[in-house]
Amino acid sequence: MTQFALEALAATRALRALFEPTPLQRNDHLSARYGADIWLKREDLTPVRSYKIRGAFTAMRKLRAADPGADHFVCASAGNHAQGVAFACRHFGVKGTIFMPVTTPQQKIDKTKVFGGDAIEIRLTGDYFDQTLAASQAYCTQAGAHFLAPFDDADVIEGQASVGVEILDQLGRAPDLVILPVGGGGLAAGVTGYLRATAPQTSYRFVEPLGGASLTAAVAAGAPVTLKQVNSFVDGAAVARIGALPFARLDWVRPEMILRAPEDRICVTMLELLNVEGIVLEPAGALSVDVLPELADEIHGKTVVCVTSGGNFDFERLPEVKERAQRFSGLKKYFILRMPQRPGALREFLQMLGPEDDIARFEYLKKSARNFGSVLIGIETKAAENFPALTRQLDAAGFSYRDITDDEALAEFLI
Repeated sequence: MTQFALEALAATRALRALFEPTPLQRNDHLSARYGADIWLKREDLTPVRSYKIRGAFTAMRKLRAADPGADHFVCASAGNHAQGVAFACRHFGVKGTIFMPVTTPQQKIDKTKVFGGDAIEIRLTGDYFDQTLAASQAYCTQAGAHFLAPFDDADVIEGQASVGVEILDQLGRAPDLVILPVGGGGLAAGVTGYLRATAPQTSYRFVEPLGGASLTAAVAAGAPVTLKQVNSFVDGAAVARIGALPFARLDWVRPEMILRAPEDRICVTMLELLNVEGIVLEPAGALSVDVLPELADEIHGKTVVCVTSGGNFDFERLPEVKERAQRFSGLKKYFILRMPQRPGALREFLQMLGPEDDIARFEYLKKSARNFGSVLIGIETKAAENFPALTRQLDAAGFSYRDITDDEALAEFLI
């Protein structure tokens, strides 16, 4: 057994002071669908509803062991890492200063306060995370405190490796495949570092959000690179640059081992898990399950573990998730319709709608000509194949229209 594997075992034992192993649950619904033995490693069920507590606790424990006088820790985070650090500060009875962007939702601020109690102070600084990070590091130097990085830290990686330790213990055998979400890379580096040493026959797939594929870019370049643009919807994994230490431990990963999940498709997966299984996952937490359809042929008859990395989902985002899911599934479309300004034109259009079609949005934009007006119309239906029937009728009747569902610029402005 490697030195890293031994350290991962020690980190796992130490974590028992905080919480019992998260469940490894066989999912009958997914297993039946794919003809496989599919298990979910429920990191959404830690005390802070994400795996981040593992790395934060381990790094803090080891820093205090090396320096018993260490009593002040600093981090920058708008989400799960902040909550993990807050929980660990309260456990050890040390001071924590947590920097969060000014734009952080109040729900996340409140949860971090609950986990940290009187042990922590939250400072809201910067509109963007880079500004928040810079402020936290400057403060940390000034205060002589210890900075806790979210993923680019050897002790954090060691703590995340405890997920792999628990998987092997709970399953009682090596899985054929482990599917891991990737953001900064700490979880992937830790879990694979342990399992490659103890279960060499296991294979891996890594999943990134399509709009934040930092591992894909790093593998292509042979080193971490900074993405020019990141889609922040999958906030738990939308990282512009994978960590240097995690990537150094993932340098064996090949491009075909990485999958990229479209943000809107992730919403479909989130809703299915919520409605069918009653499992609440944040977007990053659903990444590993989202790619199962792409792997259907490969996983048939095999034992597969999907790490559901977090469940910190703000239900105020549910309408957005539903909207994205419907649009991805072809069940909702938006059109700009050039409506003739004559009696009966609207009635004529409404009669084209089928029994499964429903108007979700109807808004006159402007009168574009003397005899015509532009209308923004949103239509929901129960089956995607209903839309071609509608557009055929529009064409036959001579209505002028434009489908703007996938036009990001117009959709952002009008919808």
